[in-house]
Amino acid sequence: MKKKIEKLLIQYPFLKWATNRFVLVTLFFIIWMLFFDTYAYFDHKAIDNEIGELEDRKAYYQREIEKDQNNILKLNRKEEMERYAREKYYMKHENEDIFIIDSDKEYTNEEN
Repeated sequence: MKKKIEKLLIQYPFLKWATNRFVLVTLFFIIWMLFFDTYAYFDHKAIDNEIGELEDRKAYYQREIEKDQNNILKLNRKEEMERYAREKYYMKHENEDIFIIDSDKEYTNEEN
């Protein structure tokens, strides 16, 4: 058995290095920390990506809150409230007609 092992070590010299107990323990530790530990590298990477997405959402919602607060401040004036009611809810005064123009549609001339 010893002769077979010696023959393998002569044929493949990296086996001597790979069978060293310190190398094996170090490899085991690295693999454990990368894949299996609760603080694994890949878990941290996924969590960091999620944190980035949540921070982006937070910034977006803070900008939206600022816009809404500005709109609320504008609506405190009577003229702005009336303008908003006319545009969004199509409200009108008595003896007044409202014409709604849909500008999203494209009108084409069909000439055949």
